[in-house]
Amino acid sequence: MSMKGSKAEAKRSLREMSEEEEEEEEEDTFEEEEALEKKQKGKATSSSSSSTCQVERCTADMSRAKQYHRRHKVCEFHAKAPVVRIYSLHQRFCQQCSRFHDLGEFDESKRSCRRRLAGHNERRRKSASEGERSQNHGSQDY
Repeated sequence: MSMKGSKAEAKRSLREMSEEEEEEEEEDTFEEEEALEKKQKGKATSSSSSSTCQVERCTADMSRAKQYHRRHKVCEFHAKAPVVRIYSLHQRFCQQCSRFHDLGEFDESKRSCRRRLAGHNERRRKSASEGERSQNHGSQDY
């Protein structure tokens, strides 16, 4: 019986030790995450005030720009412009992707690229067809 008792005690002590180690690891991880967040906050505030628009030769003051424009490093004018020049390429800012794409990826004067527009239209068609099904289901004669 003493053998069973000592095994149980050993298991219990191992379990307690592993639980203590997990708690210590969680505390260490939490402290590391806090430190990382503080670093990132410091970087975000210092870099966002000095950021400039990505477009060549743009001198817009981004320090007073809206948060969206600062985050994507594009001034309001160039975000809406039909054509801009970046790295010697003619591009347009996509409202859906929040990125610049080659002009060939857009239909005519649209501000969203074809790929994102296709996904948007597909979702609209899907929700419209689901709405029709629910209307038809309620009006069927039995």
